[in-house]
Amino acid sequence: MAMLAPLGLASQAYAPNSRYYGVPTQRATTADGRTVTCLVRRVVPQPAVFATMQIITLRDGDRLDRLAGQYLGDPLLFWRLCDANGVVRPDELTETAGASLRITLPAGIPGAPHA
Repeated sequence: MAMLAPLGLASQAYAPNSRYYGVPTQRATTADGRTVTCLVRRVVPQPAVFATMQIITLRDGDRLDRLAGQYLGDPLLFWRLCDANGVVRPDELTETAGASLRITLPAGIPGAPHA
């Protein structure tokens, strides 16, 4: 139930920096007859649809929210780093110092690869 939007909440209620912004909703009827509104499953884009702006090398102690704030201008956009780097579990991105992390444009915005 954690993935469900609160009863009657439309997807437009999410801020533009939310991964759920613009995700459609659907209504479902529970076994006890209640009607609930929930988000349609969000399909994570393939990393190939993201144009790379920069590749950084992670340092010990890097945090995803801080990296999103520094490179994307908003710490709440950490999920864009996850999408662009093909991970579902956010901690996976920063667990290895020395690993590379792609900083990208939003999905679908064209740009020169590795610009």
